[in-house]
Amino acid sequence: MTATTSPPPAPARTAVLSLRGISKRFGAVQALSGIDFDVNSHEVVALVGDNGAGKSTLVKAIAGVYTPDEGTMEFDGKPATVNSPAEAQRLGIATVFQDLALCDNLDVVANLFLGRELYNARSLDEVTMEKESWRLLRQLSARIPSVRIPVASLSGGQRQTVAIARSLLGDPKVVMLDEPTAALGVAQTAEVLNLVERLRENGHGVILISHNMSDVMAVADRVTVLRLGRNNGTFDVSQTNAQEIIAAITGATTNAVSERASRREQSEEQQ
Repeated sequence: MTATTSPPPAPARTAVLSLRGISKRFGAVQALSGIDFDVNSHEVVALVGDNGAGKSTLVKAIAGVYTPDEGTMEFDGKPATVNSPAEAQRLGIATVFQDLALCDNLDVVANLFLGRELYNARSLDEVTMEKESWRLLRQLSARIPSVRIPVASLSGGQRQTVAIARSLLGDPKVVMLDEPTAALGVAQTAEVLNLVERLRENGHGVILISHNMSDVMAVADRVTVLRLGRNNGTFDVSQTNAQEIIAAITGATTNAVSERASRREQSEEQQ
């Protein structure tokens, strides 16, 4: 009789970031209205929606680029406010925007530590920075041939790897990835999705902004849909399918809470 071993238990997920009632207006345009959003440790939450749904505005509000007009934020169970990207980084929120903001003429080490260089007396501590670069890349199981080659010589997937590794320098608890697989080929997309899974395994809460439903279904644990600046449903990937999420994106199905809120606002305006 052979003994059977049960799989290791899934890591416990605890709330890292919680947003309640987040609203943002730009003049006459209501970009966000009463948004609720949560991400836990060891979890990938995809944020999806059509163009103009409010995804970018919400990401920038979390990253400290915009200050919400209304609403509250909790980080690690404590009330928090973020009024600048520097504050977001200090709090433990890292963002990798779609343009990556890499310097092609610099090598991997220089890009990772750009603006945060380490010094030994009056000179750069190249040895420590190189060791730390390899540590970060190994943490992501990254395939980078050398940390001393210019970023311009790397593939799209490898460049995304460098940008994600750079975001981990401050040991953040939440990592936001804005369209990380846009314009990548099949092999490079698979490489980046593996990075997302490594982030989850390492305990980070990951917010994935993507238009690619295949990528979303491949790595996300939950999917939050925004439509016209409102919540239009949060779905457990294990209990849904791409068609149901697309229906929420296009408005074929409507979140009941959002629908009631919209009717209430219309009634208040008429009174």
